[in-house]
Amino acid sequence: MNINTGLIATLTNEEQKNFITRLNQRNKRHDTKNVALFNILATNPNAEHIDVLLYGKKAKGAYNALSKRLFDGLIDFIATKSFEGEQSEEMEIIKLLLASRILFEQKAYKVALRVVKKAEIKAKQHELYGILNEIYYTRIQYTHLDRKVDLQELITQFKANKLLFQQEENLNLFYATIKNELAAKNKNITQTIAKTLAAFNISIENGLSYRSLYKIVAINNEAAHITRDFYTLLPFIEKVNREIEQKQKLSQKHLFYHIQILYYIANSHFRNKDFEQSKKYLERMKTEMQRQNNSYYQRFIPQYTLLLVLNLNYAGKSEEALACLEQFDFEKYKQQVAYIMDLKLTTVVLLFQQNKCKEALQIFKESRHSDTWYAEKGGEIWVVKKNLTEILLYMEMENLDLVASRIHSFRKKYSKRLKENKEHRVLEFLSLATHYFYHKEKIDQNEFMLKVKKTLITLHEEKEDLFVLSFYAWLKSKIMKTDLYKTTLEVVAQKN
Repeated sequence: MNINTGLIATLTNEEQKNFITRLNQRNKRHDTKNVALFNILATNPNAEHIDVLLYGKKAKGAYNALSKRLFDGLIDFIATKSFEGEQSEEMEIIKLLLASRILFEQKAYKVALRVVKKAEIKAKQHELYGILNEIYYTRIQYTHLDRKVDLQELITQFKANKLLFQQEENLNLFYATIKNELAAKNKNITQTIAKTLAAFNISIENGLSYRSLYKIVAINNEAAHITRDFYTLLPFIEKVNREIEQKQKLSQKHLFYHIQILYYIANSHFRNKDFEQSKKYLERMKTEMQRQNNSYYQRFIPQYTLLLVLNLNYAGKSEEALACLEQFDFEKYKQQVAYIMDLKLTTVVLLFQQNKCKEALQIFKESRHSDTWYAEKGGEIWVVKKNLTEILLYMEMENLDLVASRIHSFRKKYSKRLKENKEHRVLEFLSLATHYFYHKEKIDQNEFMLKVKKTLITLHEEKEDLFVLSFYAWLKSKIMKTDLYKTTLEVVAQKN
């Protein structure tokens, strides 16, 4: 993908219009093709031979130069936009600090003291411990000019802030460490998170900033997604959320983070099968998406829709879920590739659960890209789920030849990597499904059902991941000869 395409994908429709207006204002010549290039990349992210489209012939040199200028323009626009948005307060405080230092140097002491104190108040309000560190340096340096301030008291404040600043730095080290562990496919990530927090002396009750708390929720959500252990991690996420709730006054200053946190918490409750609680957080999420003139509405609507649809489906409202998917404008949000892929796969699964296998299979047939492309955009686990679902669809339709070829291809492509990543249950599920498909007339129903449950359900049902239960429910419905959707809802609702 063109690097500019990734930058354009971060812009809302309104921002794209503003950027084009900015380009037109800056263009000194009428034949400049930067707007045309932008429009091509915005409407067709996978366009090829763009130089020919622009110039009517091969012109790699001119195209590369134009692409570089567009890249520089996009970077400048995105940076400026961030200063105008959530970063505006931070920039204002830095300006106040720099202005105060200049005023001190020019011996305008009275004004300088007022300005640096104003910077301090604002930095405290926004929990900007790094900038506060610099502010205290400046205030301490010029304390002798301020008779109203006790030096020892100011030093005490400086030291207290320094501890908070150190904790923020430790949080970055914690975040990097856990990301590294996740990349290494560490399956004991829950214990690793707890140990790493202790190792870096991080306490969520000890004044972490809003952004730092967001980072902790984000890394826990990622860990739960990889390990599929949302049950164990939920109490910790709820604990972090209680700290976040006490910072409501800051939520509008960090609106992007606030919306994403609400999504993570809603997702955690969904994966733990608490659909009512998940729905409450989704409602709050949508309310926040509509703030500040819907500035983040388009950015978050695909992931909001995905979680809403899944909640509706597993709460027994499959018709509402499918209607929601039918109304979704896939073309409008096509640049958010990963979420569009998830929405498409979810549509397939929902149709499959309603025994609409031909319709579900048609969506797969409309796929234009290779598994390698999908793995790059949505991750290898997404491709594994897609291929497994396709095999099950062919099993439902009793297509012997395609079942055999797809199973053979799946094992050849993914067996080694799944074993390396300790994803044994995927292969065990496929073996059980294959055995049932080829020997269903000879299988002892109760005996095989017992084997399936023992193999696939490794935790109590209330602790087991929702999507693991969904695959288990498909096998159960086949063995017990029951309706798939009804069986899925029963399995998901079951409590030990």
